[in-house]
Amino acid sequence: MPVSSYDFACTGVRADPYAAGPTLVFRLRITAPGDQPVHAMALRCQIRIEPALRGYGDGEAEALGDLFGDRSRWGTTLNPLQFAHVSLVCPGFTGETEVDVPVPCTYDMDIAATRYFDGLEDGVAPLLMLFSGIAFRGPGGFQVEPIPWDKEAPVRLPVGVWREMMEQHFPGCGWIRLPRDTMDTLRRFRSRRALPSWQETVEVLLGAAGDGGPGPVVPPAAPAAQVAAPAVEVAAP
Repeated sequence: MPVSSYDFACTGVRADPYAAGPTLVFRLRITAPGDQPVHAMALRCQIRIEPALRGYGDGEAEALGDLFGDRSRWGTTLNPLQFAHVSLVCPGFTGETEVDVPVPCTYDMDIAATRYFDGLEDGVAPLLMLFSGIAFRGPGGFQVEPIPWDKEAPVRLPVGVWREMMEQHFPGCGWIRLPRDTMDTLRRFRSRRALPSWQETVEVLLGAAGDGGPGPVVPPAAPAAQVAAPAVEVAAP
């Protein structure tokens, strides 16, 4: 089988405003050599973050410390981060075409890529799209051409696009995944103190740790029997 000579380029990235969950849409331009039609193309695309290809302010360096360590170590720790794997089938074309590549995203802060995007203040996030797959083309039948992994396209994802996407689905909020036993403990803590929301529950815990909470810990609510007894005594003649 002949080696592919297709070219790939990303012409833009946008947030999908109609997706059920956070989704980025990469606009991909594919160029085929010659004038023979491409009947179809089955692509696999790996997208990774290339953190060494941009600079970082002090605030960003602090926010990214859990990923890359202290700035003094960044010469060896700014390694690529896996972002996504997606597949798509490109319809037939001749010469050149453009297709959308939807990429579902997550706000799970346990995911390294999410923590990276969240730690950026402005500018762009450097990404790299790597392609493989097969193309079917040729007159009078199908000729199968492999697309090797050395086909790639750099991408500059504006940080504002990421924030816009997350704001669509999590307006003014963040998201943290917790193990079930930890969640059960938090639920009991909230119930014992009659706290009205999860936000106040976390703020009370932060206050107890002296780390930005609203103040001293709210004391546990007294049992109903203890509250009712004095009321009966006061009302009695």
